[in-house]
Amino acid sequence: MADRTLIRVAAAAGALSLVLAGCGSSGSSGGSASTDTASSGAPSSSAAAKTAACTPDQATKGAKPATGPLRVGTLLPETGSLAFLGPPEIAGVQLAVNEINAAGGVLSQPVQLDPGDSGDTTTDTANQTVDRLIAGGSQVIVGAASSSVSLKVIDKIANAGVVEFSPANTSDQFTCYKDKGQYFRTAPADVLQAQALAQVMGQDGIQRLSILALNDPYGTGLAANLAKDLESAGLAADQIQTTIYDPNAQSFNAEVDKVAQFNPDGIAVIGFDESKRIITRMNEVGIGPDKKMVYGSDGNMGNALGEGLPAGLLAGMKGTTPLTATSDGFKAKLKALNPALVDFNYSGESYDAVIISALAADVAKSTAGTDIASAINGVTKDGTKCTTYADCLKLISAGTDIDYDGVTGTLDFTAAGEPGKGSYGVLTFGADNKLGDPTFVIAG
Repeated sequence: MADRTLIRVAAAAGALSLVLAGCGSSGSSGGSASTDTASSGAPSSSAAAKTAACTPDQATKGAKPATGPLRVGTLLPETGSLAFLGPPEIAGVQLAVNEINAAGGVLSQPVQLDPGDSGDTTTDTANQTVDRLIAGGSQVIVGAASSSVSLKVIDKIANAGVVEFSPANTSDQFTCYKDKGQYFRTAPADVLQAQALAQVMGQDGIQRLSILALNDPYGTGLAANLAKDLESAGLAADQIQTTIYDPNAQSFNAEVDKVAQFNPDGIAVIGFDESKRIITRMNEVGIGPDKKMVYGSDGNMGNALGEGLPAGLLAGMKGTTPLTATSDGFKAKLKALNPALVDFNYSGESYDAVIISALAADVAKSTAGTDIASAINGVTKDGTKCTTYADCLKLISAGTDIDYDGVTGTLDFTAAGEPGKGSYGVLTFGADNKLGDPTFVIAG
């Protein structure tokens, strides 16, 4: 590839600001049969432009505060196609609750935690869990991890006046969703992950790309944004093949064979657990990671992808996932809660979602869901910096406006209730089918 010209990635709607620094993502969704498309009209590649395209709903504080204990429910994947993300997210929530309670709780009362499973879109688990959490009085629900699962329950949660706070939803659909100002996320939108992934591909000199993406809001949205960014960087539309597949299909042979016929030098697989079968088929027809540059994203860039696969099958595959350079101390605290933890994906985002919600309740002097929602964006920006619940609570008690910077870094939520920038780990599988240490990309 030495003779190829490096693609210089620039966002269509403005500057693509990506900084690399060395240092050391839904459930299955039924859908139509796979389709091949040339890259075409995709969402804007600017997070600011996406937010500016709408007027996000804002919650309004009620006239009478609620002063009972804060109840936090979880809607996280204990089962289903994203179950590998559950353990670090659950540990992050538990750690945050422990630290809040050690600092005196919210409104001088311990936070109560009510765990729940989200399952994936092949079951009705999420609806059943949400019904139970709302009936039990949860004012904040942390989850879901899957964008598709969140879309199944977001209206029910918002209509109940409860905060839904996802640590892992990345679909662009949530930025302008009519959520009554009750939905938030600590994970950056895929409009930003597309920038990060495009940058990685540009550095690798990719000039002809196939995208295999599952048919759900996460898969189709990330695929469209990725194609858009690469086209804006100068890659011709006819050099990008996009194939949307049904993740519940019995076989992916037809889709993989079409990619082989296109003969790209790079292949992006945007999916979940079914990615194992897709990459196995790619290897069978000679377009696996040992022959082509294969890329993944947060839905499959975990060590769980390599479980049960032949040694070396994933060697060289790389990809991006929302990830921050969390400290060894933070990871040690998580492992103390769950010694079996291997991955830490979205653990920081889950922790920050709980801390932010608690601080918003302190600012609002109320544990009502709408009151908490009305204060969430404000505690992440424009005030005096603080980085722990205990320190932030002291500032709030003194009447000081706070700006919480969490374990995931600077948050600075936009009006849509999401980070304006995203930190991504660039991860690569080794010969043991396990991920090595990440480098980091900042997009936004």
